[in-house]
Amino acid sequence: MPGLLRGVARTAVVAGTATAVSNRVSRRQQGRWAQQEYQEAPPQYAPAAPPPPPAPSVDDMSGRIDQLKQLGELKAQGVLTEAEFEEQKRRILG
Repeated sequence: MPGLLRGVARTAVVAGTATAVSNRVSRRQQGRWAQQEYQEAPPQYAPAAPPPPPAPSVDDMSGRIDQLKQLGELKAQGVLTEAEFEEQKRRILG
């Protein structure tokens, strides 16, 4: 009987340790995932991108060049994404 009791006690200790380790690993993974999601998500307090410059009413090439320069600066500053830049460029040139 003492051998059986010792085996049951050992099994309980091993199972308890395994459960504690598993819970700790789960909590650490959840913390890492939450941190990763927080870093990838855009801040909610960020101001909206400024409206695109209006298209020239007259077919003025220098006005278009100035607008393209402004768009390039906004893209370089990180205000516009590549897709937004391409869309605005098409509007100006189209």
